[in-house]
Amino acid sequence: MAITFAASSHATVRRARPRGRAVRRNLTGWAFAGPATALVVGLSLFPAIWAFFISRARWNGIAPGVQVGWSNYQRLASDPDMLAAARHTLLLTVLFVPSSIVLGIVIAIALNQRIRLIGFYRTCIFVPYVASAAATGILAGFVFNPQFGAANDVLRHLGIPQQQFLESPTQALYVICVIALWGEVGFTTVIYLAALQDIPKELVEAARMDGASRWRVFRHVTMPELRPVTVFAAVWQTITAVQLFDLIYTTTRGGPLNSTQTVVYYIYELAFQTQRLGYGAAAAYLLFAVTLLLTLGIIWYSRRRGSEVF
Repeated sequence: MAITFAASSHATVRRARPRGRAVRRNLTGWAFAGPATALVVGLSLFPAIWAFFISRARWNGIAPGVQVGWSNYQRLASDPDMLAAARHTLLLTVLFVPSSIVLGIVIAIALNQRIRLIGFYRTCIFVPYVASAAATGILAGFVFNPQFGAANDVLRHLGIPQQQFLESPTQALYVICVIALWGEVGFTTVIYLAALQDIPKELVEAARMDGASRWRVFRHVTMPELRPVTVFAAVWQTITAVQLFDLIYTTTRGGPLNSTQTVVYYIYELAFQTQRLGYGAAAAYLLFAVTLLLTLGIIWYSRRRGSEVF
């Protein structure tokens, strides 16, 4: 009996030791990750919940708020400035997202070739993405200046009349799209370049041995392999276009004549320039809902096509 009890006690101790070690490991890990996790949650989750309560009130940030229910959201549906900002954001998204994907694929295919100084070319493509959008906007303001900008100098040498660019209500939003593409196309290029290098060479070689041309190899082999990456790029670039702010802030400030005022910049004006925090919070939550629906729509469409990535 004594021998049996001693053996069972020894086995219990041996089982308890791994459990104690696992508990200590978990506690050690949370001791390092816990403060950062609490900071991230506190700076993201709490402001989001607080903003929802603000969106149901009329508040200027100083005087006590007045609860107005859902009236802020109802006013947004008939706000002409909000509708105009939504049209500008939609146009910018429609122009920016497909262009960034197409340019990313084309440049990635070009940079996937075995040519001299390929590392230098890849670095040059990615550098604009690393640079801050504020710096990009300031630089673009000089390039597209109607009086002494480099863009009009090039047009002058080509015999093309000078343009107003960022000072023209009909051209400013398109110029913003070009600037955004210059800054963001490096991202799509890098992810497509990585995806191209992950395509099994056996598939390409088998297609070529069967007599497929380069176009057929690209259409029937390369593009199907790139579909998951394309879905991810579409979602990411859609969010980028919908939330574009810093580039507009450093170039046009929503002008001229509010022609480049997007939803995010309109929210900024509501909350921080006119002190209508409740109305601005309602507009921000509406933008969040639209962005979420767009993202879910893209993912749903991709899954119907058999291109699951999330």
